[in-house]
Amino acid sequence: MKIINSILSWALKKRIHQIELFLKYPHDVQQELLKNLLQTGKNTEFGKMYDFGSIRDYDDYVERVPIHTYETLYPMINRVMKGEKNILWPSEVKWFAKSSGTTNARSKFIPVTPEALEDSHFKAGKDMLSIYVNNYPDTQLFKGKGLAIGGSHQINEYDPSESSYYGDVSAVIMQNLPFWVQIIRTPSLDLALMDKWEEKIERMAEATAEEDVTNLAGVPTWTILLLQKILEIKNKKHILEVWPNLEVFFHGAVAFEPYRKLFHDLAPSSTMNYMETYNASEGFFGIQDQKDSHDLLLMLDYGIFYEFVPAEEAQLKSLRIIPLQDVELHKNYAMLITTNAGLWRYNIGDTVRFTSLKPYRIRISGRTKHFINAFGEEVIIENAEYAITKACEVTGSVIDNYTAAPVYFSGENKGGHEWIVEFRQPPESLDRFIHVLDETLREINSDYDSKRYKDLALQMPIVHQVKEGTFYEWMKKRGKLGGQNKVPRLSNNRDYLDDILRMIGLME
Repeated sequence: MKIINSILSWALKKRIHQIELFLKYPHDVQQELLKNLLQTGKNTEFGKMYDFGSIRDYDDYVERVPIHTYETLYPMINRVMKGEKNILWPSEVKWFAKSSGTTNARSKFIPVTPEALEDSHFKAGKDMLSIYVNNYPDTQLFKGKGLAIGGSHQINEYDPSESSYYGDVSAVIMQNLPFWVQIIRTPSLDLALMDKWEEKIERMAEATAEEDVTNLAGVPTWTILLLQKILEIKNKKHILEVWPNLEVFFHGAVAFEPYRKLFHDLAPSSTMNYMETYNASEGFFGIQDQKDSHDLLLMLDYGIFYEFVPAEEAQLKSLRIIPLQDVELHKNYAMLITTNAGLWRYNIGDTVRFTSLKPYRIRISGRTKHFINAFGEEVIIENAEYAITKACEVTGSVIDNYTAAPVYFSGENKGGHEWIVEFRQPPESLDRFIHVLDETLREINSDYDSKRYKDLALQMPIVHQVKEGTFYEWMKKRGKLGGQNKVPRLSNNRDYLDDILRMIGLME
């Protein structure tokens, strides 16, 4: 493995020179990329609809092609799912990344073209390693194995030919990884891509506990569960007693800060490294490139063209579009992408804040709507409103106000959601209300459902029933009465919820 470590480290460092190219000429790289995307897509049904062949420059593109969301692209994506070709992109689409749903569907399906796999996801994986090796030239990363917890995939039943598949983007990537990556990873694909999560964690723990794992990659929540299971099996206090050569955790999907202390307890070493990435079903966007900063380098040569909208205007019908060269520091922007997967001026729903303009570095600042995504569950306002309405209908209760926030992992305690609910007419049984709320969320949100499976990552919601007038007093205390001020329904941190709990004496 020593020879493999040396060869791979040398090969990966060569990519740094290409990264330096888009750092030096970011706008030239992006404009050339847009030109190539339009040229490739001009004979698709979408390209003909907007006459891509006659688009001369970016200004033409902005004027010609409207902003799209999943809902507006859904009719065409649905046709691609059913096996139709040359709709959004000329390449045959064999894979779709499944993620949490929108208002018109329990789940959404994002096309993953061969170009998106090769030029975005795979390229990003190599860049992640290249940057790490460049920052830590003495790394022994490839002397052992890399461990990643993937999702699962299945045959696309919407395609009559049954020749395409859909699943978590991690599963799509893992299934298609080049052979050399399969050699240096663990466990076997049949375990890594299992769909029964409780059994999967158990079997992955058993299979990897005897390996020499040097690096981890994945979502913090599932990684924590796996590490805890391994420690239980091996009867060890921390994971470095099992994997003494573990040196880095590549993480993404949810905010890491709430988990940092827990990871330090699991891997108590000052030499343990953490590296953040920004990837999604729609593409791979950013990588932490500095050892001493959590900022993410915006990757500009992955077949993704970027535009931005001021976050406060993201829900307006008439959007003010900001090209990359005009973004400003420390302002929140909703991100629009045009990609080699056939997503044209697509509003991904994320908001970012630029921390540097030379080069372009960002931090993920949230979503364009209130949400809870502390564990990858992606619960949005529409989910919460529907679920709480259903719970009221079933229990005969009437609600006045509510807010919700995550309960983070703490020691051996599992994560969850905590709600504060003010009823006009309370339910006869609060327990029944909680169960209907939870069951409905599981029915309408596949990501929430998977995290709640057998209480594996999320426990049953905690609901505090408070007296009438509580939210009024809280809004008054904050100087937010009247006008357009509203109680924030969902928050991905506990600031609002803890403030109310302190006000009503349930928290010090």
